[in-house]
This record gives sequence, structure tokens and C-alpha cells, in this order.
Amino acid sequence: MLEVTAAAARRTAVAAQGFADRRPAGTATRRHVLRAVDRTALLQIDSVAVAVRAHYMPVFSRIGAYDREVLDAAAWRHSARAPRALVEYWAHEAALIPVEDWPLMRWRMRRYTGGRWAGERRVLERNPALGRDILDVITSVGAASAGEIEKHLQVEPSGGRGPWWGRSDVKVVCEQLFAAGELSVDRRVAFSRYYDLAERVLPADALAARIDEEDAVRELLRRSARALGIATVADLRDYYRLSAGQTRPAVADLVDEGTLVPAAVRGWNEPAYLYAGMPVPRRARGTALLCPFDPLVFHRPRTERIFGFRYRLEIYTPEHKRVHGYYVYPFLLDGELVARADLKADRAKDALCVPGAFVEEGADVGAVAEALAGELRVMADWLGLSDVVVGERGDLAAKLAAQM
Repeated sequence: MLEVTAAAARRTAVAAQGFADRRPAGTATRRHVLRAVDRTALLQIDSVAVAVRAHYMPVFSRIGAYDREVLDAAAWRHSARAPRALVEYWAHEAALIPVEDWPLMRWRMRRYTGGRWAGERRVLERNPALGRDILDVITSVGAASAGEIEKHLQVEPSGGRGPWWGRSDVKVVCEQLFAAGELSVDRRVAFSRYYDLAERVLPADALAARIDEEDAVRELLRRSARALGIATVADLRDYYRLSAGQTRPAVADLVDEGTLVPAAVRGWNEPAYLYAGMPVPRRARGTALLCPFDPLVFHRPRTERIFGFRYRLEIYTPEHKRVHGYYVYPFLLDGELVARADLKADRAKDALCVPGAFVEEGADVGAVAEALAGELRVMADWLGLSDVVVGERGDLAAKLAAQM
């Protein structure tokens, strides 16, 4: 069995995610954006926009400033010159994935035919004809939001309004049809999904592909392994939210075919697997701010195991109980997680606000403050904000403010 030091495993994990790649010297193009997505295999989507939407940030973290319209076009527009490259589906969570990976999710779509969760199933049971009615409307009028479909069906939305509660029955069934693969997302307007028939969003070859569950799971684990570089079975499972029963035999197959190389990482309590052919960098590289849903850190047990960095999202923690802040970005410096910054884009103040900044134990505070200040300035420019305003919370705040 291959033996790997914890430091080598960390360098491998960071490099596999694209942080050791050279950033574009000039303006980032569609090719640069899609290459970054190829490294991560998916971009998680989240509704929180306190600084910037979650799916935009991992690309910025890897290639620097780029036009977000390029990513929007790759995901939500199609033309003969620039075919749709990304599509929405349930991967790690709600995510953008390469169009060619959509058929790998058909087994999940089949499981979701009767509803993805209990609430959906109850809505379907009390509205057995609603799914057909929604499909008829979309077939007739084209891509539409749930609100527009409600108007066509002449129904009043039920319940209250809110991002996580009180969704109308129409919205719930649209989401169920999306999960089942009958609908896809043609575009987003003000972040609202515009649903269309999957056959009008996906290319014919993706729609025609039929991959059985075992083969699909093996392919998904192959993508997980490539994106992670070195990983435990739990890490591999988490990337696409696979079950233990699916993962165990697939991992064994990938070992047998030589895709995964069993490894023992010093200090890890679980066996690991190295993606075959994955280079192990001799020195640590990679400096970037990471959003809470970046694939490098979204599996918190892995983040703690690799970086010794305990990270929790505190959005749902009462303000007086928060340790670091509302929406905190870990800071990667030369391949190590050395700090964290609570960030907010304040358009009224034309500033990227940093209410709190905290340094990890043992890190060089001066060096961290200087590097973090540079990344914050680049991020502010990218977001079209003219200033960076640092607050007083945290043991890094004063040094960071002095660098701005």
C-alpha cells in the first residue's frame, strides 16, 4: 500500500481542485471558466447572495476576475456558436454540472419520480393531475417560472412566501418534475428558475444516453476521485451524495481497474485512495478566498482532517452565538487554510465589508494580512465595488485594516 504524508495529501488535494494551475494572464475566457469547472466537476448553487452567489465564487477562486456573464451563458443560454455547456441538477446539492454528466444522474431521476422528499409526495398525492397540467402549460408556452405557470393555470399560490417555506403546490411539483428529469432549467431571471421540457434544454445525445446505475455510480466516483485527488470512501461518497451501498462495490471496481490506488495517509484514521496518475506536488501552492460551498471545503469532516481547520456555516446560528460571523470565507494561502473572513457586499456603501477577520493559530499574522488584503481588493474590483472596509471583530482585523 502506498504511504503518503499528511502534507503531501494536502498538497495533492489542493492541486486536484485547480489551485496550483496558473491563472490567466489576461481576460479570462469561456475556455478558462470551463476548465475551472472541469477541475471541480460541479458548482454548488445556493440562494444566499450576501457577497456573491455561491456558484460564481469557486471559478473566481481558481482563475481570478472573470465576467460572470460567461458562466451564465455556459449554463443558461444556448447558441450554435456556444452550445450550453452546463446544466442544473441535484449533484452534491443543487448544482451546475457538465451537460455530458446529466445522463449519469438518470438513476437518481428514477428514484425521484414519486417525489424527492415526503412533502413533495404529499403534494403529488393530493394533486394527481397537476404534473400533467404543468407539462401541458410548458409544452404550449415554453420556459416559464412557477409564478407564470400559476397564472396560466389560474390558481392562487398556497401558503406564505419565502425562500425555504410556503412554496405553492405548483412550485413543489415543478421541482419534483425537475428532480425526475422531465423538466430542466432553461434559464434564471433574478435567480428564479425558468423550467422547460428536458428535451428542449438538453442536447439529443445526452437525452438518448442510457447508463445503468452501477456504471453511472462508478463514473461519478471516478469524477469525485479526480476532483479530490486523494480521498477516503466518505469523501468520495459525499461529492455526489452517494450511499454506502452504492459506493463500496464501485470503489472496489475502480481499485481493480487501477483508477484508484489504496493509500495510507499518516495521521488519517481511515484508508485513503489516490487517483491514479494524480501528481503529488513537491511544494504547496494555491492562494484564494473560498466561499462556504467551495468543493475544497464543502465536506466539513474532510476540511478538518486535511487542513486542521474546523469550519461551520453560522447563518442559522443566532447572532449573539456566532463565533466568526454570518457568511465566513476561509482563506487559502500557499495551500494552507490560514484565516477566515466574514464578508458582505454592501452596494449602498460601494464596499466589500469585512465585519470580522480571524487568523489560525501558528500562522504569520503579517504575511496573512498582506496576502488577504490583496485578495480582498481583487474580489472587490471583480464585484464592481470601489472600497474594502474592515471592521473590528477578530484577531486579524487590525492588521488587515492597516493593509487596506
